Amino acid sequence: MPEPGIPPVTPEPSPASISDDPTAAARQLLGMKGAQAGETNVWKIRLQLMKPITWIPLIWGVVCGAASSGGFTWSLEDVLKAATCMLLSGPLMAGYTQTLNDYYDREIDAINEPYRPIPSGAISLGQVKAQIIVLVVAGLSLAVLLDVWAGHGQFPVTLTALLGGFLAYIYSAPPLKLKKNGWLGNYALGASYIALPWWAGHALFGELNPTLIVLTLFYSLAGLGIAIVNDFKSVEGDQKLGLASLPVMFGIGTAAWICVLMIDIFQAGIAGYLISIQQNLYAVILILLIIPQITFQDMYFLRDPLKNDVKYQASAQPFLVLGMLVVGLALGHQ
Repeated sequence: MPEPGIPPVTPEPSPASISDDPTAAARQLLGMKGAQAGETNVWKIRLQLMKPITWIPLIWGVVCGAASSGGFTWSLEDVLKAATCMLLSGPLMAGYTQTLNDYYDREIDAINEPYRPIPSGAISLGQVKAQIIVLVVAGLSLAVLLDVWAGHGQFPVTLTALLGGFLAYIYSAPPLKLKKNGWLGNYALGASYIALPWWAGHALFGELNPTLIVLTLFYSLAGLGIAIVNDFKSVEGDQKLGLASLPVMFGIGTAAWICVLMIDIFQAGIAGYLISIQQNLYAVILILLIIPQITFQDMYFLRDPLKNDVKYQASAQPFLVLGMLVVGLALGHQ
């Protein structure tokens, strides 16, 4: 039976009911909610495991890091370095993370998203394990290449990639499986999507410093709020398998409020920091970007987070990522 305060979850449409949906194939390829079963092309299946839709914030994090470094120029070499770092952060390391997560989440996905490649039987566990190994080895190798290319003596990009790979493992895999704890798991996810690619982009064109590290870790608390959004689609499976996601612990309504407050409060805190370092114009722009987020939170997410999670992310998150770039530019102009 559902926990008190948690309404019944409407099951995902069966493959037969959405097979005629012209957008279902695209959603499947991108790794989005509401895909369809029946794909047989192994490379499309592998791509679905890597969830390309999740690469975007990590690629954007590299852009923000390059901006905050103050050392990026529009020379061909710098553009190629940035593009290579985006390949590292998005397709390789995020692809590794998502494939690893699907491997360890196969029992939950069998309940929440049975059309996913592993529970649907579209790909074998041996093939999935091989994909995980190839992606992480390729990612770490590319990180070393970037450090050599940038002339780093202490290999900060490689260390960041190693930390990201380790966080991905303890987030998904037992015995720690951080995602079992709604707070720790979501913060690890938020930091992986905001702080780590930011560090990689910054280190590539400048020098990491304690202020930037602390600031981006603080910003990652807003990322914790974003990570909570993804928990609403998995309430049924999380309940059955005993995972303490925030919607399971607090109920749908309270968890929705925690989610939006984390996003807004910590962004506002970053705006306050920009004011403290005399970057007033950037602080005002960041605050102006928070306002439409709040509007969409009220319009969609707070009213029905189970139904409107994807719609909310599509409408509100562009303002969040633009705000990240504003912060990066402000730091780069110090």
